[in-house]
Amino acid sequence: MRIDKFLKVSRLIKRRSVANEACDGERISVNGRQVKASYQVKVGDVIEIAYGQRTLRVEVTAVTENATKEAAAAMYKELP
Repeated sequence: MRIDKFLKVSRLIKRRSVANEACDGERISVNGRQVKASYQVKVGDVIEIAYGQRTLRVEVTAVTENATKEAAAAMYKELP
């Protein structure tokens, strides 16, 4: 699954277009590397999202095409 779609389905970012812009703006990195929106997410990847002054680090635990609100939270786990 593309990272822009993963961010939307997992509800880390509300809209896919916003996720796409975040990738273009180099605010998304996976395993320490800046990635484009077309990057294919795999289980075990560590995603860092820069929100202004704050950075969110999560590890991918599952990749599913659709997810309910409850299932979306199970797609990743937050890292310190």
